[in-house]
Amino acid sequence: MPLSLRLSIADTLTLGNATCGFMAVYFTTTGILIPHLTDSQESGMARNSAATAVILMLCAAVFDLFDGLVARKLRSSPMGAELDNLSDLISFGLAPAYFVLVYGMVADDASQRVAAVGAVVVLLAVVLRLARFSCVTVANGMFQGMPSPFGALTVVAIVLLELPFVATLLAILGTAWLMVSRVEYPKPRGRLAVAMLSWIVLAMGLLAAWAFGAPSGQLLLQTGCALQLVTGAVIPLFATARRVNNFRGNRREARAAQLP
Repeated sequence: MPLSLRLSIADTLTLGNATCGFMAVYFTTTGILIPHLTDSQESGMARNSAATAVILMLCAAVFDLFDGLVARKLRSSPMGAELDNLSDLISFGLAPAYFVLVYGMVADDASQRVAAVGAVVVLLAVVLRLARFSCVTVANGMFQGMPSPFGALTVVAIVLLELPFVATLLAILGTAWLMVSRVEYPKPRGRLAVAMLSWIVLAMGLLAAWAFGAPSGQLLLQTGCALQLVTGAVIPLFATARRVNNFRGNRREARAAQLP
């Protein structure tokens, strides 16, 4: 095959990302939406399917984390960047937006049409973010706006918290705004990548405990979801504080250079 059409190891991981996103949509449909439309009372099945869908999104985030690391260590094909954006659109755009849409259809206090608007906003935010990422060069080691995997997991965490519908919708819209904002987020490298991977593994454990009805499983899941939201809000504060400190340091150096 021509060199431009050969898949690298990193590309294979990227395709795993897309597969996980598609299967998350599948489990959301077959395990949550269809039982609701057919008046099935299998609440345990819906809970297991919701947990499975979110775990698949977490697996997609793991693939997304490692395909970049592998590409930097080995090589990436000419298709690598395009494959990554398309896979991210499926796993972190379509899958969480569809999760929000189904939530609006099955939750007792939710409005289906309003939830559909929220889902479209999430999808468009990811589309705009991925397009901007391909065109804009930012400072090394930083993302401009909340990364789409982190944003997708935050949106799902908001839904799983089971807050009142208005609060849920506002939090989802706020997360979508963060994804297209200029707020800086650090790239997951080194210790931060290890911390992110550890958090994903912990989240999978919390979801499994909730799905199988473990004691205090609901409380553990809600605690994990709340931590996801707090982390998403706190990380930009650290980045902003660092920028302020750098700005002050540069001003002090400029003043010192002007002194005789």
